[in-house]
Amino acid sequence: MTALAHVPTPSGPAAPAPPPRRGRRRLLPYLLLVPGAAWLFVFFAVPLFQLAAASLYDPSGSLSTGYALTWAFGNYPEALQAYWPQFARSFAYAGIALVLALLMGYPLAYAIAQKAGRWKNLLLVCVIAPMFTSFLVRTLAWKTILSDNGALVGLLRDVHLLAPDGRLLATPIAVVLGLTYNFLPFLVLPLYASLERLDPRLLEAASDLYASPVQAFRRVTLPLSMPGLIAGTLLFFIPATGDYINAELLGTPNEYMIGNVIDSAFLVRLDYPQGAALSFLLMAAILAVVFVYLRRAGTEEVL
Repeated sequence: MTALAHVPTPSGPAAPAPPPRRGRRRLLPYLLLVPGAAWLFVFFAVPLFQLAAASLYDPSGSLSTGYALTWAFGNYPEALQAYWPQFARSFAYAGIALVLALLMGYPLAYAIAQKAGRWKNLLLVCVIAPMFTSFLVRTLAWKTILSDNGALVGLLRDVHLLAPDGRLLATPIAVVLGLTYNFLPFLVLPLYASLERLDPRLLEAASDLYASPVQAFRRVTLPLSMPGLIAGTLLFFIPATGDYINAELLGTPNEYMIGNVIDSAFLVRLDYPQGAALSFLLMAAILAVVFVYLRRAGTEEVL
């Protein structure tokens, strides 16, 4: 009797894998945020909380005797009353430097984006190249350029734009020039990014509609470059307001900004409550200026 061979029965197609759970898919984007959120918490939120606590320490304390958290809110009005000239000077210097940077940076960014052609990359490198050097080295270089025996001061004296005994170094002019130079790339690069996407045909269309160059700039170029302009002015103004290196190296105590006072409070006078209070006042003032500026810029962009 012959054994019957086992004939395998055909099997149907494999069952599809179950789809991932909807809850897991919703959770995935939040999991991707965990590393960045942890970094911000450890290196931003925690130090900010410690700074806020330090601003409320008993001002009679010291590093040797220790500080007690007495919720001394009076540290804020006392610090503001003592150093309001440095606050005003910081915003004035940063504002003047921003105006100078706009007068130079906007035409420069437009020329690179729309007129440079094959030289575009080289000009961009020239804008960025100074940032490869230390901030201190660049500021010290300006100290040499603006020195009393330098070629620039000699030229200004020869053309009678500067008195025979006049000087640029250790004056507000030197501090403003240093701020303008050191932070100019932060303004030019966002502007270039916006202007580089500008379609030249829009300007041609404006010309065909009998718009003058000024009208074409006001109605076409400026509105389309507004995102880069807003970003660039903020990237310039915020660090320029809190800077203290330029005033330290190019000015005198008469030109000190609020950053110099904060630096002295933490590292020289060891007055941590006052230094922390000044830091929070500076942050609050900058946030208020930025908020008003963004509201104003947003309204103008809509109009």
